[in-house]
Amino acid sequence: MKLLVPEGESTGELEDRRSRFIAHFVPIGIFEARLADLRAEHRKANHFVTAFRHFDESGHIAESAKDDGEPAGTSGMPCLKVLTGANIIEAGVIVVRYFGGTKLGGGGLSRAYSGATTLAIDAANLRPFVRQAKKVVHATFEEMGELEKRLAVAGVAIEDRRFTETGVSLAVSGEEGVLESLGD
Repeated sequence: MKLLVPEGESTGELEDRRSRFIAHFVPIGIFEARLADLRAEHRKANHFVTAFRHFDESGHIAESAKDDGEPAGTSGMPCLKVLTGANIIEAGVIVVRYFGGTKLGGGGLSRAYSGATTLAIDAANLRPFVRQAKKVVHATFEEMGELEKRLAVAGVAIEDRRFTETGVSLAVSGEEGVLESLGD
């Protein structure tokens, strides 16, 4: 199973019996800030349904789905199922709903929320997820220049340098597989 992450925000909009469903598909790093912005921007909206998936500190997938006042299980969970089915990670969706005056029923709500989420994902630029890691590598003064060249070519970022009597310790971050190949 190849996991995918969005490169930026995308939107999808669906209308059903005059109710508008505007889905905002966003990277997890901006999810909470974007939710606050959307609440301020869409003051007259009736619901802000959310769902997200990301890796927690222990490396397990953490998921959440909130219905925001819609009948239980008719909105947040269908959005989460779309994220799961599309193999999305490190991202979430916020669906802003403007009520159009006609009740859609449980099935209608599920179809509308999942449909808007699907449209937002379809509009996104997705890339494969690559797990990032951090590591400390050591080198003598003589090896330092060559090590820094290897790190740059591999796309590894140097976060911190600590000089010792015998050489340098570099705190680095990058793709997990690349860091494993560096050794200590």
